[in-house]
Amino acid sequence: MPAVSEAVIRPAARIQGSIRVPGDKSISHRYALLSALARGRSTIRNYSTGADCGSTLACLRGLGVDIDVTAAAAGEGPTLRIVGRGLRGLHTPSGELDAGNSGTTLRLLSGIVAAHPFSTTITGDESLRRRPMGRIIEPLTAMGARIGSLEGRAPLTIDGGGLHPIDYSVPVPSAQVKSAVLLAGIQAPGVTSVRETVPTRDHTELALRVFGADVSREGLAVFVRGETPLSAAELTVPGDVSSATFWAVLAAALPGSDVEFVDLGLNPTRTALFDVLEEAGARVERAVETHGHAEPRGRVRVRHGGLRPLTLGASTVPLLIDELPALAAMATHGAEIHVTGAGELRVKESDRITALVNGLRALGAEAEEFPDGFHIRGRARLTGGTADAAGDHRLAMAFAVAALGGRAPSLIRGAQAVSVSYPGFFETLASLTGADG
Repeated sequence: MPAVSEAVIRPAARIQGSIRVPGDKSISHRYALLSALARGRSTIRNYSTGADCGSTLACLRGLGVDIDVTAAAAGEGPTLRIVGRGLRGLHTPSGELDAGNSGTTLRLLSGIVAAHPFSTTITGDESLRRRPMGRIIEPLTAMGARIGSLEGRAPLTIDGGGLHPIDYSVPVPSAQVKSAVLLAGIQAPGVTSVRETVPTRDHTELALRVFGADVSREGLAVFVRGETPLSAAELTVPGDVSSATFWAVLAAALPGSDVEFVDLGLNPTRTALFDVLEEAGARVERAVETHGHAEPRGRVRVRHGGLRPLTLGASTVPLLIDELPALAAMATHGAEIHVTGAGELRVKESDRITALVNGLRALGAEAEEFPDGFHIRGRARLTGGTADAAGDHRLAMAFAVAALGGRAPSLIRGAQAVSVSYPGFFETLASLTGADG
């Protein structure tokens, strides 16, 4: 179904149903990248259908990786078979690699090609080229790579090879920066370490173990011993918690709502959302069914139980950074949320603080912007209106969540951005609300 540039969202009383969300985007990226560095043929089932993860595959093909994609049954992502080239075994690209809108692709792939003895240029779309990349340029340069950029932004030209290990302290919590250094470190001699001030999602560390890397953790520090060969693996990507977030907050917000997620990733570094929803008054049930392939997965049920105000600060925000727009939208359903310590939102696909506040105001919410966060006060019902997603997939979905509580239909401009992470979002919305088409 072709992407639509605008979407009309009509108010809904409740949502109900059982949901299987797309494969986790963060995990899909990492499984594909590590498969390319492993020896042998890896199989990845339920790979994310989002455009960002497609960008990672396109870039790997540009580096000489053989990837076969087989369509899966309805409701599941495709199956990938990737023939790995081994550590430092990628080929010199014939031209620029295009990461599209994917910051994860650009940052993690930079760590990989930094170890290869050739020049690689990685670019992206207009949005990605505005995002700061100095936070990966610094540690990768310290390891021995030579990186050219446009004032710290893409395109990045990376002349790699001859890396040495470092002990790096991440100044701003970022799983992507941590991962870029670790992916460079597994290809360098000796032990590379990354130290965090607060824990961030650990998908890279878990995936490294599955592929046979020598990785360990001590407190907030992660260590990898480089040049340990990686072995091919058979993997299944669990459902994406970040995609489930939009339905979970709706179930919490709309009286009478009841949704259940099946085969959902339940990595503890990603499930702070459910703790916050319980704090806000929702009834949440979780059941871990398997720890297969290092990533726990299972079922989650979310039901409405009333809404209470939320206050989120710097100690919580790093584990909820992608979920904050959805939580802000939840607050428009007659609640309130106060967020600080979230300056990282300004350097996402859009300035998510300004664009979020502007969009929610356009729909009738009371919204205040801070340098590092926002304050949303919900009314009994939003008036409805027109909100611009600013080319940002998470904002397009968040505005749809808010608009469902309006007194009148709302228009979401830039709705096609959902294809970045959740191409079937609006179809699932129609199914859960009982809307036509």
